[in-house]
Amino acid sequence: MTSPMPWQDRPKNSTDVVWRYSENPIIERNAIPSSNSVFNSAVVPFEGGYAGVFRCDNKAVQMNLFAGFSKDGLQWNIEHDPISFVAGNTEMIESDYKYDPRVTFIEDRFWITWCNGYHGPTIGIGYTFDFKTFYQCENAFLPFNRNGVLFPEKINGKFAMLSRPSDNGHTPFGDIYLSYSPDMKYWGEHRCVMKATRFEDSAWQCTKIGAGSVPILTKEGWLMFYHGVINTCNGFRYAMGSAILEQDRPDRVKYRTQPYLLTPQTPYECMGDVPNVIFPCASLHHTEADKVAIYYGAADTVVGLAFGHISEILAFTKENSL
Repeated sequence: MTSPMPWQDRPKNSTDVVWRYSENPIIERNAIPSSNSVFNSAVVPFEGGYAGVFRCDNKAVQMNLFAGFSKDGLQWNIEHDPISFVAGNTEMIESDYKYDPRVTFIEDRFWITWCNGYHGPTIGIGYTFDFKTFYQCENAFLPFNRNGVLFPEKINGKFAMLSRPSDNGHTPFGDIYLSYSPDMKYWGEHRCVMKATRFEDSAWQCTKIGAGSVPILTKEGWLMFYHGVINTCNGFRYAMGSAILEQDRPDRVKYRTQPYLLTPQTPYECMGDVPNVIFPCASLHHTEADKVAIYYGAADTVVGLAFGHISEILAFTKENSL
């Protein structure tokens, strides 16, 4: 039996399509003794509750992944030691850092993707059956790449992953691509999904974009939350939007929001180690109840939670599409 999905009704007098949890942030920066910050993390249903893989930067600001568990998706117990991987479908690969994980269940196990430090950032892949033993697999791509997000099921018999080719720095550019694999080891058939916009068309996503949480299959196609970035006089600002991709050809975008769904406005989103950041990394959904709970990193420091009705987000995406 699965615990109830985290949920809070839309505040009275609010017309927002996506709204924040009133008790944000749900995970503080000092959630474990060693952490400087906890953010950009991924959660999934697990054994009647929830499990997750968390980005915890320590007080030396070394980036690593930690397992965590929760009964309600709100109160989390994060392991104090980082995940120690064992060899999966290849010999162990050196890793200078691990950050920004995503997790999804496919067929018989939980697959994890993250930004893996191998001569620069690339996409690391691993899996677990129990969130106790973790297996590291072959990196998906050459450096440099970030924001690897798996689809939760095979598409036309192949595993599918979104990613954003990048550089070895802060990447003042970036578009979303799709790649396929027959075995979660060798990747190819790379296709461009969508690009950053022109400034005059939708400025909040004109510098770069990247896939957010694992896409959700709906009657309209794949609902994808993504982050968009604008380079302002005060630096990058990250906001969240949504797109609908074709079910059998997710490199084809049916609709994409011109206005954002969520942008930094609260103190915990505007102030932190990296100000003005909303970075979606996970979502829980209940299709029959028409609900989604979106976990996001705030200011690269803490974890926030937002809610919405799937039908309203789909309608908003269609009615306000570029």
